[in-house]
Amino acid sequence: MKGIIGKKIGMTSVFDASGKQTACTIIEAGPCVVTQVKTVDTDGYNALQIAYGDKKEKHSIKAETNHFAKASTAPKKVVKELRNTTLTQALGESITVDIFEEGEKVEVVGTTKGKGFQGVVKRHGFSGVGEASHGQHDRQRAPGSIGNSSFAARVMKGMRMAGRMGADRVKVKGLKVVKVFPEKNYILVSGSVPGHIGSIVLIQK
Repeated sequence: MKGIIGKKIGMTSVFDASGKQTACTIIEAGPCVVTQVKTVDTDGYNALQIAYGDKKEKHSIKAETNHFAKASTAPKKVVKELRNTTLTQALGESITVDIFEEGEKVEVVGTTKGKGFQGVVKRHGFSGVGEASHGQHDRQRAPGSIGNSSFAARVMKGMRMAGRMGADRVKVKGLKVVKVFPEKNYILVSGSVPGHIGSIVLIQK
């Protein structure tokens, strides 16, 4: 596995020679620093710990500062681990966006937009109870019946109801790398990527 941490910038369109349009998400990926190399002998498994985004030292605890100092780098905001990776970078070396090639299929992991507390129509696509007539009062977006009366006499687990929506960790698979700009640390992937603009994502293969 190879991967890199990035920040979602926004969306754009790319046109090929035939004029076909492809909707793309722009991600500013890396450069990431290798802050720890884990091996079977020392940790029981092989992995690379990578970090992204500078952080002020006054906002870092001493343990963080000392940990990043071993890699001769400043404290970082985001730290991820790549297990069984094919990357060969050593401690303190950088991982840049050119580890990916155009046309390659990747997976992007991110946190979806938080929607807050939502009703059943928005959260689950319910159509509501019915028309605003025949005695119905303010029932257009109501959930309707949620359980039986005498038998079970309770609401069953898994009932689709109102509640917190969004802010979930999501992995989108099969996204194609459309273009790579190593000089700007930009990578363009086809389709949408979870999260708001400015959110942190992990691109991996």
